[in-house]
Amino acid sequence: MGNVHDVVERAARESYGRLLAFLSARSSDIATAEDALIDAFEAALARWPESGIPERPEAWLLVAARRRLIDAARRQQTRRQSLPALIAAAAEAEELSSGPGGLGDERLKLLFISAHPKIDPTIRTPLMLQTILRLDAARIASAFCVSPAAMGRRLSRAKAVIRTSGIPFEVPTPDDLQPRLDAVLEAIYAAYGSGWDDVAGDDPRRRGLPEEALHLGRLVAALLPAEPEAHGLLALMLHCEARHPARRDAQGSYVPLAEQDCGLWSQPLIDEAERELAHAAGAGRMGRFQLEAAIQSVHASRAKTGHTDWNAAVLLYEGLVRIAPTTGAVVGRAAAISELRGAQAGLALLAELPEAASRIYQPYWALRGHLLSRVGRVDEALEAYERSIGLCDDAAMRAFLYGRTRELR
Repeated sequence: MGNVHDVVERAARESYGRLLAFLSARSSDIATAEDALIDAFEAALARWPESGIPERPEAWLLVAARRRLIDAARRQQTRRQSLPALIAAAAEAEELSSGPGGLGDERLKLLFISAHPKIDPTIRTPLMLQTILRLDAARIASAFCVSPAAMGRRLSRAKAVIRTSGIPFEVPTPDDLQPRLDAVLEAIYAAYGSGWDDVAGDDPRRRGLPEEALHLGRLVAALLPAEPEAHGLLALMLHCEARHPARRDAQGSYVPLAEQDCGLWSQPLIDEAERELAHAAGAGRMGRFQLEAAIQSVHASRAKTGHTDWNAAVLLYEGLVRIAPTTGAVVGRAAAISELRGAQAGLALLAELPEAASRIYQPYWALRGHLLSRVGRVDEALEAYERSIGLCDDAAMRAFLYGRTRELR
């Protein structure tokens, strides 16, 4: 039984987004496709312990889900017009899922559909995160500072708009791609960041997200070779992914960037990131993701020079804060300036952040604790670290922060 659960979990991790994109494109109804796919996974958990695990689990799930879509269309008078298309898609599903090429990947199509102008701009990125990248509504709600119930209602409304407004399930024309690109890049980056934050690798919901985000980032960059921000995002993710092996030591403990062994960084990924960043720079249109990638490039240069050029990092952060003054950018600039000009300078910049922006932002409190400890304000540093620990949901990171508080005490 345990083996069945493992196979189903792996199928959900590796195939859910691709299966949902395929089924949604054929039914023009994301919500009904989700229901059918969930039913298929539940059927697998019920049947496979007795019938055995099929040779091609993805094919089994696809066939089971499309049967449920056909049954739903037959029951619902309003959806019977889609029945011929679903029946035709059934044969296509059988052929694709059993053929040597497999199912293929239509997630990029669904990403751009979710960014259609008829969809409320505030819900586009959450919709992509839930449907294509399988983040649950509660986690998305936390990231966007709203209640899970409110986020669930907004997501349901967005799916209803797609179902009723006749949005075509196809990759938009080149003229329509550009207005949707920012939302697509934001969703891919948010998915990558969610997986990256799971340092300990303990959360099965986030396992594999960095790899999926990288794959989608490469697809977007290939689709839009002249869009510098698509290549900037890919460069940013590649630079981060290059450092993945150095983020934990042999005992599984978190290792901060400044203390990482550069010899463990992946040079092929760094080289690929630099090529993507150079390609983006050739367009002459600077953007947020290019600047963030350039900052990571400065850190990557430590593998060759043995030191970090904090002057360059600060200049890049200044540019980033001007065009994208997010809380993360402001905190990152404070960290860089503290390395260049001292902890007091960093604390002064942190003090400029409005309380509403910093209250639940975990990196803010971790950096504040670090800088306060450097200037000897131990009690305040401990308080900041404790707030950071309370906001942290990663076991490895919490253990690291607990270690900092023990050292202070």
